[in-house]
Amino acid sequence: MQSDVDRTEPKVSDTNERHGRRPKITPRKPGLEFTDVPKHWFGGHAIASHGVNALNLLFPDGERFFVRSVRRYLDAVDDEQLRADVQRFVEQEARHGVEHEHFFAALEAQGFVIRPMLSAYKFLAFRVIERVAPPVLRLSATAALEHMTATFARLALTHTVLDNAHPTMRSLLRWHAAEEIEHRAVAFDVLQKVDPRWSVRAAGMAVAIGTLFPFWTVFHLSLLWQDRESLSLERLRAEREAAKEQMSVRREAQAGAVRDYLRRDFHPLDEDTTPLAEAYFAAHPVAAR
Repeated sequence: MQSDVDRTEPKVSDTNERHGRRPKITPRKPGLEFTDVPKHWFGGHAIASHGVNALNLLFPDGERFFVRSVRRYLDAVDDEQLRADVQRFVEQEARHGVEHEHFFAALEAQGFVIRPMLSAYKFLAFRVIERVAPPVLRLSATAALEHMTATFARLALTHTVLDNAHPTMRSLLRWHAAEEIEHRAVAFDVLQKVDPRWSVRAAGMAVAIGTLFPFWTVFHLSLLWQDRESLSLERLRAEREAAKEQMSVRREAQAGAVRDYLRRDFHPLDEDTTPLAEAYFAAHPVAAR
C-alpha cells in the first residue's frame, strides 16, 4: 500500500480528460445599488437576513485571503491554462470583495455597528491565524473553503432558498454563486501542484470549518442582538420553525460537501455544475470587467 507521502493525486493536465471541458472564468462587474434594501430583506425574516448579512461581512477580507494564498504559489504552476485561470480567479475574487463591501454602507445606514466586529475578525483571522499557519495550510484551507462556497453556490442556483430575497440581494448572491462555480477548481488545482497529499487537504478542511463557522456564528448573533428591539422570542421561534426545511437542506449540503472533499479521488469538477453558471449568465447578463 502506498503511503500518504508517496501517493499522488491526478495531475492538473489530466483534468480535461477526466472531467471534460474546464469552465470559462470571466470576471464581471454587476454594479449593484443597495440603498433600497430593507433591514429584513430575506422574506421579512430577521434570522435569515442577518445570517446572510454575517456571511457578507466575512466575504471581502476572506476573498483577499484566498487571493494571497493562491498567488503565493503562482511560480509553482507550470500549466499555462491554470496560470491564466489563477489570474481570472484573482480578478473575480477582487470584484466579489468590492461588491460585498458596498453592502456594508447599507447595513450601517440601518443602524448596525459593524466596524468593531470587522476589526476583531481581521486581527484574529489574518494577523494571528494567517501569520502562524504554514503557507501550504493556508492554500489548503482556501481550496476547502472554495469547495464549501461552490456548494452554497449550487444551492443558490438550484434551490428555492433565495426566491423570497430582495431582488438586489438575490442578484448579488446569484452572481457571486455563478462565478464561484466557474473558478471552483482553481485553488484545488494549485494545491495539487504544490502538495497533493490527502493529509494536507484534510488539514485544510479542518482549518476551514474551524474558522468559517465560528466567525459566521458570532457575526450572526451580534447582528441579531443589535436588532433585538424589533424582535421577540415568539417571532424568532416562528422564524426558526418556518426555516427548518431550508436549514436541513443547508446542513445536508455542508455535510455532503465535506464527505466529498475527503474522498481520496475527489476533484471539484467531478460534479458538472458549470451549466448552472452558464444558464444563469445567459438569463441574467452581467458586463465583464
